Amino acid sequence: MNHFNQETLESALQRGIKKLELVISEQQVDQLIRYLNLLIKWNKAYNLTAVRDPLEMVNRHLIDSLSIVPYVEGKRIIDVGSGPGLPGIPLAICYPDLPITTLDSNGKKTRFQLQVKTELGLDNLTVVNDRVENCQFEPFDQVISRAFASIEDMINWTHQLCSEEGVFLAMKGLYPEEELSALPDGFELKSCHRLQVPETEGERHLLVLGRH
Repeated sequence: MNHFNQETLESALQRGIKKLELVISEQQVDQLIRYLNLLIKWNKAYNLTAVRDPLEMVNRHLIDSLSIVPYVEGKRIIDVGSGPGLPGIPLAICYPDLPITTLDSNGKKTRFQLQVKTELGLDNLTVVNDRVENCQFEPFDQVISRAFASIEDMINWTHQLCSEEGVFLAMKGLYPEEELSALPDGFELKSCHRLQVPETEGERHLLVLGRH
C-alpha cells in the first residue's frame, strides 16, 4: 500500500492537471495531496472507496473530479451522492470562494469529509449527512453527481435542489443514450462534453441538463 512515495503521487497529479490545462496553485495541489493521504488512511479502516491503489486514486478520483472544473459556475453548488467527497472536495479546494455543499446518506463517508474540512480548513465546504429526498435547501445553481444514479432518478430525486434556471451536471462513463431517452418531462439535455481524463480507461462524459 505504501510503495508509492509522495513525490510519485504529486507528479502524477501535476501531470494530470497539465493535461487538463488547468491553472491550480501550489497550495491547492498541496491540499489535494493532503486530501488524498487522508482518503488512503481512512480507506484502510472504513472502506470509503473500492479503489485501493494510491496512484489509481490520483487518476480515478482526483483527476476525474478536476476534469469538470471548467464547467463549474454559479454562486452555490451541491454535490449529491458525494461519497468520500468526490467531486465536491476537489472542487472546494479549486474554488475557495465558492460555497459548495456535499450530500451523502452514508455516515462514515460524511464523517470522513468533515475531518477533511477541518484538517484542510475548507471554510467554503458544507457537509450534509442525509438522504437526498429529505433535503429542503434554498435551490442551488448547479447540482452535480458522479456515478450517483441514472439520469432519470437523479432528476426525480434532486429536482427540488436545483433552481429554475439552474442545471444538473451528471458525470457519466459512456454516452448514456438509453438514460437520456428516459428524461423526465420538462427537462432537456443542454450540452454534452467529452471529458479527457488522462490515464483512465474508457470514455467519460459530462452531461448538462436543465428545464425547458
